[in-house]
Amino acid sequence: MSKFVSALLGVALLSFAATAQAEGRVISNDLSKCRSGPSTLIQISGVKASTGKIRVQSYRGTAADWLTKGRWLARVEVPARAGSMTVCVPLPEAGVYGIAVRHDVDGNGKTDISKDGGGMSNNPSINIFNLGKPSYKKTAFSVGDAPRTITISMKYM
Repeated sequence: MSKFVSALLGVALLSFAATAQAEGRVISNDLSKCRSGPSTLIQISGVKASTGKIRVQSYRGTAADWLTKGRWLARVEVPARAGSMTVCVPLPEAGVYGIAVRHDVDGNGKTDISKDGGGMSNNPSINIFNLGKPSYKKTAFSVGDAPRTITISMKYM
């Protein structure tokens, strides 16, 4: 990954970190909640270290909501585990959603673009044209009345 693309990923992480202070529902990672009903089971790959926290936030898949402060629906925070992890996020109803994942490697609650990582549903590329915040159209996915499994690949500098 080029330094330029990595810097843009950092911008996305900063935007995502700002949303962490917004109001939403903080929930535990209860995998049984992804057995029925609208939910998404997120398989996260490429976690670089078993330190810090992984934060997963769900948003409605709209321009008004995606990565907008105060607009996240649910947040799950779990201790990071190097390699791959699975997180369940129940959703309020069938619809279109987006997921953002952040790895706060040192667990200090602050974004460090040289260490922390991130990823988003549909694994969009980050480039100069979207300035680190991919369009909701690139991250949105549909969920019906049953669980949906997605895979998110983490990216680091």
